[in-house]
Amino acid sequence: MNAGVRLAVVGATGAVGQEMLKVLAERDFNVKELICLADPREAGTKIKFKGETVTVQAAGPEQFKKSDLALFAVGTDISKSLAGMAVENNCVVIDNSYAFRMDESVPLVVPEVNPDDVDWHKGIIANPNCSTIIMAVAVNPIYKAAGLKRIVVSTYQAVSGAGIAGLHELEEASRSYLEGREVVPEVFQYPIAFNLIPHIDSFVEQGYTREEMKMVYETRKIMHAPDLKIAATTVRVPVFRSHSEAINLETEKPMTPEEARTILASAPGVIVQDDPENKIYPMPLYSSNTDEVYVGRIRKDISVDNGLALWVAADQIRKGAATNAIQIAEILMNKNQF
Repeated sequence: MNAGVRLAVVGATGAVGQEMLKVLAERDFNVKELICLADPREAGTKIKFKGETVTVQAAGPEQFKKSDLALFAVGTDISKSLAGMAVENNCVVIDNSYAFRMDESVPLVVPEVNPDDVDWHKGIIANPNCSTIIMAVAVNPIYKAAGLKRIVVSTYQAVSGAGIAGLHELEEASRSYLEGREVVPEVFQYPIAFNLIPHIDSFVEQGYTREEMKMVYETRKIMHAPDLKIAATTVRVPVFRSHSEAINLETEKPMTPEEARTILASAPGVIVQDDPENKIYPMPLYSSNTDEVYVGRIRKDISVDNGLALWVAADQIRKGAATNAIQIAEILMNKNQF
């Protein structure tokens, strides 16, 4: 039996880092020693974990030497600068940034979809984009049963996807708007209160955003489907927490909505909420602070042969980030990879 993991959380003071600590405690992850790391300016900050007080340290070689595993909840540039240092000191990294996701030598893992990909890691495992994770959990069971030719997805992404600053901006912008004061956006391109912004991350190829292309490339890698046709439109909406997605699928084999409902009801990590006549369907308000992907509005896509339409909601801070990373860590622990 594993005696416990010496665990570092890099970015422990941020929104995802804090959620990681919360999920670790909830799942009773076998932590032998917890090392909380953050920006050097935050060194000395006190964090509570399972009733104990942990002092935040600046990340460095000595901290990684003392760690078996590091959960990275920091930006791409910081991940690139620190992950190699961790691996050099025999510390396995599960990284939540974009830094390594499309690196062919790095597994990109959603535990409900491709758990065995952890077996070929070389010290780093990447956590996918939050919207990608949510879609992959919902779509993969149908892909396995009927194949897929095409996915068209539109996302409705909560402001917490932009971190604590995004939450504060929606709250302040809402208050300013209702009080008739000028709203000056800082986190988002335009005022987010009472608005939708079809622009997440920078614009790249063919008029798509980087966020949209992440969903394309990452889904193909996770599902081992390099030729799968995917088009995404990602939209920021004035919701505090939990992303929603409208997903249209074209399957290779015919599948009825009833068959899809049955398959999804038994799929790992999925909860089917699909009774429109009784107003039962997924919503971000009720998927918040949970770890499952909720699927409903399962119906035939009447615009195409072998078409299905789904509506999905899930907490992007938990399943879309913190929980997914910890599930990967649990797989490593169960395989005795420390």
